[in-house]
Amino acid sequence: MFWSLALLAYLLGSLSFAIVLSQLNGRPDPRVNGSGNAGATNMLRLAGRKLAILTLLGDLCKGLAPVLIARQVGLDLQAQTWIGLCAVLGHLYPLYFRFKGGKGVATAAGLLLGVYPPAALLAMVVWSLTLYLTRTSSLAALIATPLILPLLAWREPDALLPATVLTVLIVWRHRRNLRDLFSGRERHF
Repeated sequence: MFWSLALLAYLLGSLSFAIVLSQLNGRPDPRVNGSGNAGATNMLRLAGRKLAILTLLGDLCKGLAPVLIARQVGLDLQAQTWIGLCAVLGHLYPLYFRFKGGKGVATAAGLLLGVYPPAALLAMVVWSLTLYLTRTSSLAALIATPLILPLLAWREPDALLPATVLTVLIVWRHRRNLRDLFSGRERHF
């Protein structure tokens, strides 16, 4: 059951709402325009608030749904978290779009919402506050994501290993943003 759900989570995660919504609405491909990222932040830049919100909700749900399904079939918390991580991997490296996806922040938030809602809420509040103060989405993600680890270690230690892998993946996907942050070239809102 675990491997079937992991595969389904990856396939669901591979549905890129940014790309699909752009195509359906005659908007530019987010993978080659703006920041080149197939995610909600770039959609806000390229296609406006409505499509950005739809992208955010779609990406969030594709991280949440596999965790809830895994819970429903009786898998333990660690298995649920690994399955949710497969959805994030699908978002990062989507099968349907030549393995060029987004950075996984919204899909990771959906995963966390299913695994341990207080961790997701902490990450969302820190992300929002950092974005408000710095106007830099990548910096907000890089600060908010690692903050979930101590909370999970304390309250849900079974989710800690896959959540650590999740954090490493998100930081890895933001490596160009880190270079741009340190050189002062990172995009701001």
